Amino acid sequence: MSMAQQAEPAVNTPPPAPGPKQADGRTVRRPLALRLLARPEVGVFLGAVAVMVFFLFAAPPVRDGSSMANILYQSSVIGIMALPVALLMIGGEFDLSAGVAVVASALTASMLSYQLTLNVWVGVIVALVVSLAVGMFNGWMLVRTGLPSFLVTLGTFLILQGVNLAVTKLVTGNVATDSISDMDGFDQAKAIFASSFDVAGVQVKITVVWWLVFAALATWVLLRTKYGNWVFAVGGNKDSARAVGVPVTFTKISLFMLVGFGAWFVGMHNLFSFNTVQSGEGVGQELIYIAAAVIGGCLLTGGAGSAIGPVFGAFMFGMVQQGIVYAGWNPDWFKAFLGVMLLGAVLINLWVQRTATRR
Repeated sequence: MSMAQQAEPAVNTPPPAPGPKQADGRTVRRPLALRLLARPEVGVFLGAVAVMVFFLFAAPPVRDGSSMANILYQSSVIGIMALPVALLMIGGEFDLSAGVAVVASALTASMLSYQLTLNVWVGVIVALVVSLAVGMFNGWMLVRTGLPSFLVTLGTFLILQGVNLAVTKLVTGNVATDSISDMDGFDQAKAIFASSFDVAGVQVKITVVWWLVFAALATWVLLRTKYGNWVFAVGGNKDSARAVGVPVTFTKISLFMLVGFGAWFVGMHNLFSFNTVQSGEGVGQELIYIAAAVIGGCLLTGGAGSAIGPVFGAFMFGMVQQGIVYAGWNPDWFKAFLGVMLLGAVLINLWVQRTATRR
């Protein structure tokens, strides 16, 4: 080979023009409609609208303003408790004692105030302490023993159910408490927990306002605070959450205490609405609260959900419960509707979960 041949410069071949960028399937952006439908809040909102439209045609009395106010009232009583139950479910647990805890709170306030002839506010405050203590006990027992929340709260459910009946009969000689409507502080407490206000000639219960306020507060906590991140973290994987510094014990116990607060609030509403409390009530209500949260998009496995979804879930319950009555149907059909809604919500949540994890 000659020197001239060795010195000859190499020919530079220009790189090929870039073709269209190929997506690998992991970065493909799904259509907006599909992404919206993948949000559990959107699904339950559409379901609530469908149920409302159905009863607007099937039960003409629903169109009346007073009927809608009554539906909102029934929804609010369920929804106030469904909110902390939903937060607890996002944190990976659930509470079977929530229904009887409502009655236990009302019984505590009523009997303490009446039997000791105290201002009813003393009973209200003591009932709050008792309700928070029950929630703390559930949370402490859970983290201390490692038992499933099903077993822990089932035990609390049975204890409270027995105590409610036994203590009420022992103290009052009856299954119901005495009326406290003429006691000091009753009117002031009723104004906070069980009053009504006029809107365009329709009486609306104050619980509707409290329901929306609590929902807005719960949404802010979940989405804008460190505590909200802790709730999602412990619900997703508590061991991983603990490894990155999340206070798992505090979060779990505080969530159970939030359920206790909700039980206290609804218990006070029941007490100051009816002036007396039936000690055997509350059984089965815990399933309504859990179902409203599940229909609202909270997964039974924890780590996913919102505070807005249970609002629509509770509205669906209130609409069905009262819509059946306004339609003149047998009220026993409510349980059938409840089962259909629950199964439908579980299937939708399963589809949402698979859509969210699909690559």
